[in-house]
Amino acid sequence: MAEAISVARPYAVAAFDEASKLADLKGWSAMLLAGAEAVVNPEVHALISSPRVAKSQLENLMEALCGGKLSTIESNFIKLLVENQRLDILPEIASMTSAFDLDEAQKQKISAAMKKRMGRDIRLSCKTDRELLGGIIIRAGDKVIDGSARTKLSELATALA
Repeated sequence: MAEAISVARPYAVAAFDEASKLADLKGWSAMLLAGAEAVVNPEVHALISSPRVAKSQLENLMEALCGGKLSTIESNFIKLLVENQRLDILPEIASMTSAFDLDEAQKQKISAAMKKRMGRDIRLSCKTDRELLGGIIIRAGDKVIDGSARTKLSELATALA
């Protein structure tokens, strides 16, 4: 997973920079989230992993799955991911993982804190990972905030060794 995040980082930065320049953060966010949801679908994942599927077919498929009416720059971004065989990292571009399901109050508190810290509106995409033991990991573009109990225990073990 760490490798996918490292590979995804420059793409996330580029997407954010373009979205910022165009003042279209919502549009880009929606496109990326739709693409991320699409590539985790087993049928779509099989297609993007197959060497038998032409790149032009993948581009058309992903553009349709990302909302259909993409701007030229968004379309070029998808084409770049297809060309570099990086469609599978769309979920890593921006995600948040917690050890337990978050209720609405917790989500709003995290969203407000991230808005204050990053200076822009935040749209959460949450998933649960019981292996974290407790706490939360927040990923936004190339920023990672790791407040998981698993990491804290690992740091403690290293300090005691």
